[in-house]
Amino acid sequence: MPARSQAPVYVAGESGVGKSTLLNCVAGLDRIDAGRVTIDGTDIHALAEPAQATFRRSELGFVFQAFHVLPHLSVGANVGLPLLLQKRPDEARVAAMLEAVGLGGFAARLPQTLSGGQLQRVAIARALVHRPRLILADEPTGNLDPATAERVLTLLMDQVREQGAACLLATHSRSAAARADRAVTLTATGIAETGITEAGVANRTGS
Repeated sequence: MPARSQAPVYVAGESGVGKSTLLNCVAGLDRIDAGRVTIDGTDIHALAEPAQATFRRSELGFVFQAFHVLPHLSVGANVGLPLLLQKRPDEARVAAMLEAVGLGGFAARLPQTLSGGQLQRVAIARALVHRPRLILADEPTGNLDPATAERVLTLLMDQVREQGAACLLATHSRSAAARADRAVTLTATGIAETGITEAGVANRTGS
């Protein structure tokens, strides 16, 4: 199931088939029984746990349904957390990502003052601020109303392509498939089918 940079992969499947588990396995958070997960040449399950944690901090970005924004930190501090954990704080990069997601001027605000859509924008900025190779997005619009979900999904796809990241997007949203380059259907027995979407064909042909 290859994922290329700037070419999001949409993971479809009924509730309970293991979409979240798949993303956890890719991240090395859940162990696999067989096979390999290779991210830009690194077999993540061959790494010891401390090395896995370091790899996740530097090379992966996460966007969750429940936002997981820390309530006691400002918006700017939440976005800058991945950089801080790597001991390379960069206020200019944080400000640039907030501008990119339409939250310029929100750095000093606290999360409780933001709407659900704004909180997910914070999460997207946080996921991309450290320039990860791969974004893992698990139902990123599940807690949003349809109109806000559409805007957030568009923002996520645009930013993934602009930042040059690969992306695995697990969601029930049908509109996500129209934006992804590849679609993967997951069933209780494994991956049932994969294919290039219309968006993927257009992106590859430049039309």
